[in-house]
Amino acid sequence: MKSAVVVFPGLNRDRDMVAALTTISGQKPAVVWHKDSELPDVDLIVIPGGFSYGDYLRAGAIAARSPIMQTIRERAQQGVHVLGVCNGFQILTEAGLLPGVLMRNASLRFVCREVRLKVESADTDFTRGYATGQVITTPVAHHDGNYFADPAILKAIEDGGQVAFRYAEGTNPNGSVNDIAGVFNRKKNVLGLMPHPENLIEAAHGGIDGRALFSGLLQVA
Repeated sequence: MKSAVVVFPGLNRDRDMVAALTTISGQKPAVVWHKDSELPDVDLIVIPGGFSYGDYLRAGAIAARSPIMQTIRERAQQGVHVLGVCNGFQILTEAGLLPGVLMRNASLRFVCREVRLKVESADTDFTRGYATGQVITTPVAHHDGNYFADPAILKAIEDGGQVAFRYAEGTNPNGSVNDIAGVFNRKKNVLGLMPHPENLIEAAHGGIDGRALFSGLLQVA
């Protein structure tokens, strides 16, 4: 599976994501600058974490209006997989590719620690490397990760099985409604999540709980 990592000014996890994809797939992803309007022919597009444009206005609001986003929107409509992690999740919600919004953490503080995540369903390309109900460990590092959706949208997300991951065992770090840590679009080919699975793919990093998200998606052992 070919992949591409999209880079915006202010991101700081792009190298981590490139390293994770390269380590797991054995193939280095293409790196695409946000002002480009073209993407190579890939199966997976990743928007990594960081603080695009310094989170000015709202986290992800400016990046969501970059030229590359229209191309990403078109590829997603064609069925290409799109993954947004942390700031990438914020960008995807601001761009209308995922439902809901990411607000300031309820504590009004930046959080950087490990959390526990429950896999809501293993019946997707993104989560097939896990078991439904499995609880994994993943790090978070964000100031605006408080997921919110109005009651009608929240009901549609829950009823449609669009919740990918929930914070588990009382580790919700930001006040997200229904403990939501990650959501899909309706077709489940677009996933956004606040935790950083790319930072737990090797035992030397403290664990491998994040590896299955990529290995399952990239179709490698």
